[in-house]
Amino acid sequence: MSVTLSPSASLRTASSAAANWSPESWRSFPIKQVPTYPDDAALKAVEARLHRYPPLVFAGEARRLREHLALAASGKAFVLQGGNCAESFSEFSADFVRDTFRVLLQMAVVLTFGAKVPVVKIGRIAGQYAKPRSSDTETIDGVSLPSYRGDIINGPAFTAADRIPDPVRMETAYFQSASVLNLLRAFSRGGYANLHRVNRWNLGFVERSPLAERYRALAERIDETLAFMGACGINSVTAPQIDETEFYTSHEALLLQYEQAFTRVDSTSGEWYDCSAHFLWIGDRTRQPEGAHVEFLRGVRNPIGIKVGPTTQIDALENLLEILNPADEAGRITLISRMGATKVQDHLPSLVRAVKGTGRTVTWMSDPMHGNTISTATNVKTRSFEAILTEVQGFFDILTAEGVVPGGVHMEMTGQDVTECVGGAHQLTEHDLGARYETFCDPRLNAEQSLELAFLIAEELNSRARSLKKAL
Repeated sequence: MSVTLSPSASLRTASSAAANWSPESWRSFPIKQVPTYPDDAALKAVEARLHRYPPLVFAGEARRLREHLALAASGKAFVLQGGNCAESFSEFSADFVRDTFRVLLQMAVVLTFGAKVPVVKIGRIAGQYAKPRSSDTETIDGVSLPSYRGDIINGPAFTAADRIPDPVRMETAYFQSASVLNLLRAFSRGGYANLHRVNRWNLGFVERSPLAERYRALAERIDETLAFMGACGINSVTAPQIDETEFYTSHEALLLQYEQAFTRVDSTSGEWYDCSAHFLWIGDRTRQPEGAHVEFLRGVRNPIGIKVGPTTQIDALENLLEILNPADEAGRITLISRMGATKVQDHLPSLVRAVKGTGRTVTWMSDPMHGNTISTATNVKTRSFEAILTEVQGFFDILTAEGVVPGGVHMEMTGQDVTECVGGAHQLTEHDLGARYETFCDPRLNAEQSLELAFLIAEELNSRARSLKKAL
């Protein structure tokens, strides 16, 4: 549902962006992708309860992530963001969280070796329960019902009862997010993230891969490096970084009633933070400079992502940068390119040049997933591994040619052995999709495909570093 307000309520200029903000000021702006709750009193009661609950993350953690993202903008770090297209209440389990976390760790170790800089790890997890929809309704066999908007809003089953927006689902999302975060903190600090353990997993992956010879040299070099560090006395006792890692959470800031409920004043800085996640982003459907989502995000101090695609207009993007980051603070804004393999060369260069021309500092990331969704002959959504890799390579080529740092990659992936994307070393085809096609939203790379992509990106980063060294 879209809401149109009077011009006085909806118009805003960049010069006024720093003033007149409060956690609820978004309610006076035009809004898209908002559900219609049938019981306003029940909605307000849930919002009030959520506001009393403890925060999910802390302002200091969000500030630290902002510092890491600033390093990525200057080439001193590389960002890996990954996880489910949308989290599901039914997939809530310790094993599911562990497997996704494990694959992200494995990818990060490989990318660290390829990029030769620290890898910032951000999960699409512990809050990614809402999804934008292209239509307010869905019609099957002549029956129209409200669209499924994610488990935080309504249910996926095509029944009238399941599709009614229920505010109590926000509480379920909160409690499940809190439990997931508890597990993630334990995994990241309790020894599960030990570099030696993670690299042994990678060595096992290499032995299983049809392209083992291609990846073995890189995996063995990492193993030799860790052995040399151990011989020099660099271990989990002398260097805690060997045994633990920093891990951040993220989700699309879509359901603003939920986001407002967790927006709190930081006692240290006196600034507002949305404590539902460390990193929040807005997508193609909610990035209107005059819209409610931009209004909300301009006032919180979390690092913010903006999805940019083929429909992104340069003037609108420049306006967004002024509204959301008027002080041009490094690490505040991450631009996430999602063009599609066949469109990246046509649309991305002009955006990169325009942003560079403003002199503003942003972190650029590639999302090679959303622009590469296709449907099979039997109307099953999938993505091609080769198209995903092509878009990443195009992203690197374009930013390098424009003299801009490629700051990271943004993946929809899972630690499970699903069959949702075609291609990769095991050459999954359309006929394989039915084996374990489990997503209820968008197709994800499985664990093997995710690791394979990490090895290929690491090779790409290594090759570019060698070429640069020779040029110097």
